[in-house]
Amino acid sequence: MVKIIKIGIIGGSGLEDSRILKGAKEVYLTTKFGNPSGGLTTGKINDIEVVVIPRHGKRHTINPTNINYRANIMALKEQGCTHIIATSACGSLKEEVKPGDFIFCDQFIDRTTKRHQTFYDENKVCHIPMAEPFCGKLRDLLGEAASEIGLEYHKKGTVVTIEGPRFSTKAESHMFRQWGADVINMSTVPESVLAREAGICYAVVAMSTDYDVWKEHEDGVNIAMILQVMKQNAENVKKLLLAAIPKINYEECQCREDIKSAVIG
Repeated sequence: MVKIIKIGIIGGSGLEDSRILKGAKEVYLTTKFGNPSGGLTTGKINDIEVVVIPRHGKRHTINPTNINYRANIMALKEQGCTHIIATSACGSLKEEVKPGDFIFCDQFIDRTTKRHQTFYDENKVCHIPMAEPFCGKLRDLLGEAASEIGLEYHKKGTVVTIEGPRFSTKAESHMFRQWGADVINMSTVPESVLAREAGICYAVVAMSTDYDVWKEHEDGVNIAMILQVMKQNAENVKKLLLAAIPKINYEECQCREDIKSAVIG
């Protein structure tokens, strides 16, 4: 029996445009964890059902710490999403990761402190495995699609997720480089953790917008710079999604299995 797939797209800065969807319509809902960041846009890409949610709200009014990550992931789960492709602006911590490049991260380092990181905070405990925090199958498909359409990309990398909303100091930026991290953002954790608890395959399309603040003789990172690069490369993000989504199929995946043995209580 062919299993139906449904793709959730979590849009960061520059990906609130739903015109890539056919038959787009808005859906408003709430979850047991509260309201998601905004209305969900449903539609189809190549006859595959897609649900788009704006991570920071329609007008980017929700800062990274105040995002209701649990409601966002639960809303996609309740809509029947089997896979999530998340987009995220990030700062580069490596010379070779240039502004405009895509990174399909395979690891994260969590530097957040204020966020709900589990659905199981009452009566039960969930020890979800996170040795491989991103879906390898989705990452491979994204890399294949990026190659086909000629995008500059890195097939793996470690992302540091900081609390924000402030940017890093130079000392912090140099420390993250010493740790071996490749890029830095403010949103991947707990989003990826909650997706694993929900049994949903999750991959992040990180787009380098700047060199953070570590690189000498470069302007320090600022929001105007980030939004300018995101605007310039927004079409590439859409092209990547249009090329990658038709490649996705429902395979057996550890992403969906981990939660089955992770809950105690």
